[in-house]
Amino acid sequence: MPLDWKPFVDLVRPHQRFLLTTHVRPDGDGLGSMSALADVLEAEGKSVRLVVASSLPSRYDFLDPKRRVRQFTLPGAEYRDAEVVVVLDTGAWGQLGDFGTFLRSLTVPKVVIDHHLTQDDLGAVRLVDATAEATGRLVFEAAAALGVPLPKSAAHALFVAVAMDTGWFRHQNTTPATFTLAARLQEAGARPTDAYESLFEGVTLGRLKLTGLVLQRLQRTHDGRTAYTEIHKGDYEAAGATPQDSEDLINYVRSVDGVEVGLFFMEQPRGGVKVSFRSRSRIDVARIAETFGGGGHRLASGATLPDPLDDARTRVLTAVAAALDAPA
Repeated sequence: MPLDWKPFVDLVRPHQRFLLTTHVRPDGDGLGSMSALADVLEAEGKSVRLVVASSLPSRYDFLDPKRRVRQFTLPGAEYRDAEVVVVLDTGAWGQLGDFGTFLRSLTVPKVVIDHHLTQDDLGAVRLVDATAEATGRLVFEAAAALGVPLPKSAAHALFVAVAMDTGWFRHQNTTPATFTLAARLQEAGARPTDAYESLFEGVTLGRLKLTGLVLQRLQRTHDGRTAYTEIHKGDYEAAGATPQDSEDLINYVRSVDGVEVGLFFMEQPRGGVKVSFRSRSRIDVARIAETFGGGGHRLASGATLPDPLDDARTRVLTAVAAALDAPA
C-alpha cells in the first residue's frame, strides 16, 4: 500500500528550520536521500542543516559540493533551534551514534523516512516502506507530495541512492518500477555516467590495498554454503585506507560460487565487531542479525557485537549454520 505523505506535508508547511541526518558510516542511499531532501526543502524556502554522527566517505564528496553535511558531535547545542528532525535510511537507535543521544533530548517533531524492516521507536512519524528498493524512492515520493519540481541536483542524488542500494540495478530488489524511476530521475537531471565514474572509477590506492587484504582472508565453510572475510583494526593504517573504504567489499564475499550467506567481520576502533550479512537464498539474514541486536533486509543486514573478533565470528557462524540446517 502506498505511503500516506499527508503527515509529512503537514509538518513541512508550517515549519522553517529542518535538521536532517542518516545512519553512521553513511552509504549512497543515506547520503543521496538526505542531500536530495535538503535540496527539495530549500526549494520550498526552508532552512536546512545536515549532520551525520561519523566521518563522511570521500567517495561521496560529489554529492555535497557545497560541503553542507557536518560531522555531528555532542553536545550539539548549535542544532537545538531545529523545528523538525528528519532521519533518513534508518529507524534504529544503534545506527545514529552520538546523534541518538541528542535526538532523545529533543521535543520537536521527528520523522523517519526509511525502507528497512527493523525499526525502533524514535518517537517519530514513521514513513517506512520495506518494499521500496531504496530510501531514495521515498524521498522522490515526498517531493511529489510536496508538489516541488525536483531540482537537478536532487535528481542526481536520488539516482545515486537508488543505484547503490540496488547494486547498480542488479540485485533482487530491482523491479521494472526501479527502471521507470531511474528514467524519471535522468529526465529530471540525473547524470548516470558521471555518477558511475565518481563512484567506481576514482578508487584510491588505499581502498585497492584493503580489498587485497579482504580477498586474501576469504574463506568458505558449511560445505561451501557460507563465505566470510574480515578486517582487523590495524588494516586501515597498513593499507593507507579508511573505514569508509570497506563499503561494498561484502559483495566479493557474496559473489563466491555456491555461497548462500556471505559475512564480513570488521573490528571496530573502540572495540566490538561490525558484521555485514548478505544472502542470495532462502535464508533471512535480517532475522539472524536481529538476534545480535541488528537488523535490516531479508537479503542484506548488519549487526554490531561487543565481543572480540574470534568470539564474534564463532557466534555468528554458529547462528548461520543453524539457519542453513533448518527445514525449508
